[in-house]
Amino acid sequence: MTTAVPPMDSPFPERAPAPHPASPAAGSATDANATAAAGARRPRWERPALAALLLATAALLLWNLSASGYANSFYSAAVQAGSESWKAFFFGSSDAGNSITVDKPPAALWPMALSVRLFGLGSWQILVPQALMGVAATAVLYAAVRRHFGPAAALISGAAFALTPVAALMFRFNNPDALLALLMTVTVYCVLRALDGAHTKWLVWAGVAIGFAFLTKTLQAFLILPPLALVYAVCAPTRLRRRLGQLVLAGAVAVVAGGWWVAIVELWPASSRPYIGGSQTNSFLELTLGYNGLGRINGNEVGSVGGRPGGGGNGGGGGGWGETGIDRLFSGNVGGQISWLLPAALVLLVAGLVVTWRARRAADSLEGMARAAFLVWGGALLVTALVFSYMQGIFHEYYTVALAPFVAALVGMGVSVLWEERGSTAAALTLSGTLALTAWWSYVLLGRSPGYLPWLRWTVLAAGLLAAAGLFLGARFGRRFGGRFALGAAALGLGAALAGPLAYCLTTVNSASVGSIVTAGPAVSGGRMGGGGRFFAGGELPPGMNPQGGLPGGAQGGPQGGLPGAPQGGPRQGGAGQQQGGRQAWPGRGQAGQAFPGGPGGRTGAAGSSGRRGQAGGPGGLLNGTKVSAEAKAALRQDAARYTWAAATIGAQNAAGYQLASGEPVMPIGGFNGSDPSPTLAQFQEYVRAGRIHYFIGGEQGPGGEGPGMRGPGGNTSNEITTWVTANFRTVTVGSATFYDLTAPVSATSASS
Repeated sequence: MTTAVPPMDSPFPERAPAPHPASPAAGSATDANATAAAGARRPRWERPALAALLLATAALLLWNLSASGYANSFYSAAVQAGSESWKAFFFGSSDAGNSITVDKPPAALWPMALSVRLFGLGSWQILVPQALMGVAATAVLYAAVRRHFGPAAALISGAAFALTPVAALMFRFNNPDALLALLMTVTVYCVLRALDGAHTKWLVWAGVAIGFAFLTKTLQAFLILPPLALVYAVCAPTRLRRRLGQLVLAGAVAVVAGGWWVAIVELWPASSRPYIGGSQTNSFLELTLGYNGLGRINGNEVGSVGGRPGGGGNGGGGGGWGETGIDRLFSGNVGGQISWLLPAALVLLVAGLVVTWRARRAADSLEGMARAAFLVWGGALLVTALVFSYMQGIFHEYYTVALAPFVAALVGMGVSVLWEERGSTAAALTLSGTLALTAWWSYVLLGRSPGYLPWLRWTVLAAGLLAAAGLFLGARFGRRFGGRFALGAAALGLGAALAGPLAYCLTTVNSASVGSIVTAGPAVSGGRMGGGGRFFAGGELPPGMNPQGGLPGGAQGGPQGGLPGAPQGGPRQGGAGQQQGGRQAWPGRGQAGQAFPGGPGGRTGAAGSSGRRGQAGGPGGLLNGTKVSAEAKAALRQDAARYTWAAATIGAQNAAGYQLASGEPVMPIGGFNGSDPSPTLAQFQEYVRAGRIHYFIGGEQGPGGEGPGMRGPGGNTSNEITTWVTANFRTVTVGSATFYDLTAPVSATSASS
């Protein structure tokens, strides 16, 4: 590689070849020498700039954090349970009575549960660990890029990552995706360290990280393994046999790091552990390979909302989750979550590979290591993006946070390489053209939200095009003036590229994000539910759902979708069961006639003006916990110590609302969707006979008059339990909900029949 402008005019380091290691020991010495040399060349502004980046990231993620209350009540209930019961902590149970687990492995719950155990239950206690993961991911990404591309490239990558809207959303939320993104970043960092000298220990640490990523979100963790393993097998500077042996060792470590928990769960007697939520046979392996595995690819997600054997969900293409295709990550709401810099990342990936293609194997030179970095980050991006683009199963916009570190790294690295080569006309044109493309794409994305900062889209476009022209012209001017002119144009271009994502991030942190389906930024025309995530694409609803009654199994009177037990001053969402014009109204999602999933319209007023993100309770409490009255809270707490479960109800989100409000265990019959065969009718009857459950919280009748709940392949357990309870136990109206007192049968013999 050549340096077009002397280093004094460039914030990026001049690359010099590193000595070729003659042995693994020499490789280690070379690696250490390279690090020491990099430290010696550390500019005075670097440490203050890095501190400012991390502090700004922390401020962004912690700002207004309590506005989201318990965020996703489904996971918050499991966190609360884990803070009270070590058994619930280990298994990831939804309740401290350990009836059923969440539909994911528990690693993401552990930091939050420990925080709540130490500091008590509350929004900050649950969400601060997630925000700290965002700061940690930014720091790891900085370290990974800085090592071979310099501090300026690392700062650009860190800023691009922190200002990715979906990252600002998910590192303030309690879904598993925050920890997954951090562990994916750590994995790539460790692989790059391993490549720089063929270090076995760093490859082993990569295996540890990927193993715990599996315990965070199962098979999604493995998407990046093929490109990482292939790059190491080809590029690591040691003999082939040793490379393959190192990969086998790292794979074995990954199996141990991710498999120890699986082995314990599978060997543990099923009768003394909670049911594995999301599975139909009480098996974590079935959950991993089915609902959370291949089912996400082919749409055959048995037991999920709208899922059914044979795949396809509710519609063609992407089933019930939108159309699949190469443009999926750029369209609708998804584009505003992740794609601001995605076109630039793809262009810069190609450019970086072209510039570094003739380099020798990874550790032979800095240029070779730069090429390996492009291959690793680029391979991880391409594989993950292609899977997201074509998967036919459940797909939510926030999944794309997994792409954020890959996109950000490629942008920082690509800018660094092209800046050094900008004396070349081709490099200068590529750099300025990429900036112009980014400005235009920001203009398009901002235009999808009518009324949202209309001045910004034109400002971004004008500033971006002006900076692009300046970058190209600066390379043509003289040495002194041209360097300063290009730096000014680069600063203007960076501001233009990040202005749109910054606006989306500020909109996100200044409003509440609650429920199971959340998105960053303002309302988007044609987006899911006007910016909060349409429940099903094409206006289709899953089987058993209707716009009037929602999902069968919602608490009687309609779940309110609030944040029961939220800290004082925290948000409580409006009622999802309120009726307008004979149709169920979804808070903040338009007027009557526009209130159900897939319907027209969206938020009223200016885009983003509702101040709420995500599903407000959703149909029948499927998408967020129910709002619990003071009377219901008091009833659940009364004599709660006498029972294993203060109550039972259909669906984990309904149960979560009551559990978080009362602080007492509530059994979620049927798991998240109400479709898991847990417990069976016989098991439930035995619990009642043993006096382990106080109340059953009733719900609405489903289509055709059947009881609440969704039918799974193993039967209609939720409906069977509801039918048995309603026929045999006395009702008690508590606030707006109907409770069945399971200690008060209609007759002495009916409860045992």
